[in-house]
Amino acid sequence: MDITATDFEHEVIDGSRNQLVLVDFWAPWCGPCRALTPLLEKLAAEYAGRVKLVKINSDENQEISTAFGIRSIPNVIAFRDGKAVSQFLGALPEGQVRSFIDKLLPPPQLAAAKLAIDESRLDEAERLLGEIQPDMDWDAQVETLRQALAFARAGGGSEKDLAAKVAANPADLDSRLTLAGALAARRDYRAALEQLLEIIRRDRNWKDGEARKQMLAIFNLADDPELTAEYRKKLSAALY
Repeated sequence: MDITATDFEHEVIDGSRNQLVLVDFWAPWCGPCRALTPLLEKLAAEYAGRVKLVKINSDENQEISTAFGIRSIPNVIAFRDGKAVSQFLGALPEGQVRSFIDKLLPPPQLAAAKLAIDESRLDEAERLLGEIQPDMDWDAQVETLRQALAFARAGGGSEKDLAAKVAANPADLDSRLTLAGALAARRDYRAALEQLLEIIRRDRNWKDGEARKQMLAIFNLADDPELTAEYRKKLSAALY
């Protein structure tokens, strides 16, 4: 995909929140670029949805090239979670390019565990998450999936009974927390966030800030920028 400054934000920054994005800075006159680009296209196809490749003509997009310090081409920059995380220069051989990509992709157990949670194979999801070695690049995602697993396990409770307990005693924070988990388990994230927010309003430090931790986990799970922005503001107001 050839892009320009107009679609850089959407295709690269936003796109990298869902998959690894490789940005290939090139130019028609560049011989090494003509060797590297087909290799990148081949590898992106092999990784089947885990990697997206976009191309930027550096001559025609000087503003972007300057912003990322492009002084020689080909220059490939990898984006993940909305920011540049690594890069390489020159037409590297296939093995080195493949190694570059592999180091930036999450362990396969992450995607498998997410699918297992979605399909209610909860013991399998727990096993898969347990196989992932600690790594600062993926620890936050692992923790988010562990919270999703906890929500899924909480989903077996009776929402009606929990809601009745909370209505009868609004200060019953344990029941309110369990209700939030049950709501999150069926992906009613707005309702779950409301329950967690109410806990924080009543006692911001309750159980070492457990309600806040669960709100942050839902922000990652929901994949809804508008909902997240709305409740981040509400959370900030409740805390400060």
